[in-house]
Amino acid sequence: MNNFLHIKDIPVKDLKKIISDAKKRKAKRKKLNTLDPDKDVPLKGKILLQMFEKSSLRTRLSFYLAIKQLGGGSLTLRPEELHLGIGGESISDTSKILSTYGNAFMLRTDSDKKLNEFKKYSKIPIINGLSPSSHPTQVLSDIFTIQEIKKKSISKIKLCWIGDASNNMMNSLIEACVKFSISLNIACPKDYQPNKVLISWIKKKNGKIKIFNKKELAVKNCDVIMTDKIISLNDKVNKRKKLRSFKNFKVDAQTMSFAKKDAIFLHCLPRGNEVTEEVFLGRQSKVWQQALNRVYVQKSILLYCFDKLR
Repeated sequence: MNNFLHIKDIPVKDLKKIISDAKKRKAKRKKLNTLDPDKDVPLKGKILLQMFEKSSLRTRLSFYLAIKQLGGGSLTLRPEELHLGIGGESISDTSKILSTYGNAFMLRTDSDKKLNEFKKYSKIPIINGLSPSSHPTQVLSDIFTIQEIKKKSISKIKLCWIGDASNNMMNSLIEACVKFSISLNIACPKDYQPNKVLISWIKKKNGKIKIFNKKELAVKNCDVIMTDKIISLNDKVNKRKKLRSFKNFKVDAQTMSFAKKDAIFLHCLPRGNEVTEEVFLGRQSKVWQQALNRVYVQKSILLYCFDKLR
């Protein structure tokens, strides 16, 4: 049994296995319908319990299809309908009950402390579907998409992130770039750089990560340009002030022109005004392929959690 909570805690050999397995499984589904199970149905009879404390579209749909295609089923739990918190049932008791009824638990939460509490008392795998500090399933799927499109070793990719570098997406992306030895340029305002603990970890691991305060410098000769919504799910800030801070960090056609000619644009969605319509819907944008790939990588994450990776 394996948990999938933070990319930095997972051995790189296992991360590579997940990506390799996702590639194989995607190739074998070309003639199958959406709800047709994979021929080997490796998780037949298994049930994935899911709970969303935050709104979700892609994570909800991708995990539903992932377990279904692997031969299992899922049940989505709504926090307001449980005894948890409101009814006074402890996380430890809830976690033990989930372990009794389910085979794996995916939690999208507003509290890292809560995620760790579930892990502490759970006897089934716990998957982090998003927490304030981390979005590991999204980022590993993004790495898969980049490798799929670029068709070369991921360690030879030069990636550029434009936007808030202090959010959960950026935390997981930095962890992935260090693990896979990816060159990452970050373009962000000075007040929105990665936290000091993460910067210290980058230095300790000799990560190939540079921080810029001008997007034009960061994006130069990059293979991939990524961004995220400026006001994220976890933000409790002065929104107007934050948006003003990012007025010079919008991804537009001129920004893309500084990157390599065959550079691609990725966005984890939902989008805001951090990218122009021209770029988001343009030929370099691979956001729909990126979103669909969540299903394939989620499947392999589930198999990793169940110790069933080939």
